[in-house]
This record gives sequence, C-alpha cells and structure tokens, in this order.
Amino acid sequence: MDQAKSTMAQQIAQAAIAFEQRRTGNYVPKSVTVVLSEGTLVITLHEALSPAERALAKSPAGAAQMQEFHRQLFANSSDSLRQEIRRITGMEVREATAEIEPASGAVVQAFTTGTVVQVFLLAGNTPTEAWSGSEPGKRS
Repeated sequence: MDQAKSTMAQQIAQAAIAFEQRRTGNYVPKSVTVVLSEGTLVITLHEALSPAERALAKSPAGAAQMQEFHRQLFANSSDSLRQEIRRITGMEVREATAEIEPASGAVVQAFTTGTVVQVFLLAGNTPTEAWSGSEPGKRS
C-alpha cells in the first residue's frame, strides 16, 4: 500500500498489524478495524488469538489468564505503536489499553484522551447503510 495515498485509518491498521506480528511472533489477525471519534481511537484486531490461545481461552480460568496476559503484554510493549500513531496523526497518545474477547479472539486497543471508552463487540455485522452514527433527534 502506498502510504502517501492511504488514509490515516489504513496506515494505523497497517501499523497495528505490524505491531501484533512483532509482539506475538508473526501471528496475524484476520482483519483490523480502526475507528476515530473526536479524541478516541479504537483499533479492533479480529481473530487475533493464536490457535493455542483460543484453546486455552475455552475455560473460564484460561480466558482470565489470556485476558491478563494480553493486558500486560500490551502495557509493556505499546510504546512503538503509540509512537507510530503519533507519527501518522500528529497527536500524542495520552492513554492506551487493550482487552481481549476470548470467545471470538478479538483484541481491542483503545487510545484515548482521558475519556471513558465502552466497547461492545456484536455477534454479527450491521449493514453500513443501516448505520447512521447520529444521535436520535440530532442531524448528522
């Protein structure tokens, strides 16, 4: 992908994939979603757990262990991704966190300016044309 022609979201998605490959030993997520709303950037790595991690996460104790492992791994290694986000967006990252959803293998990374981030992973996909993104009673 030509970085000069790619969007910031595409560049951040590529940076997130490269970050995951470095920190997990070449396991690549199936896909990446990048969403920016005001000062909050959310990166979702779909099917980002290795087969061994998915097997471990089938039990409640294993799932808890995987969640804590990924939180700590992200906390200890996210500086390079933070720097890449700063380079791409021109904005400093104030806070960053990661959560995994063991059943689906999704890893959600949130970079925020101090706001509360609530992430809901839905069981399916919503058609783009059905999603307006505006609040009831407000015009887009």
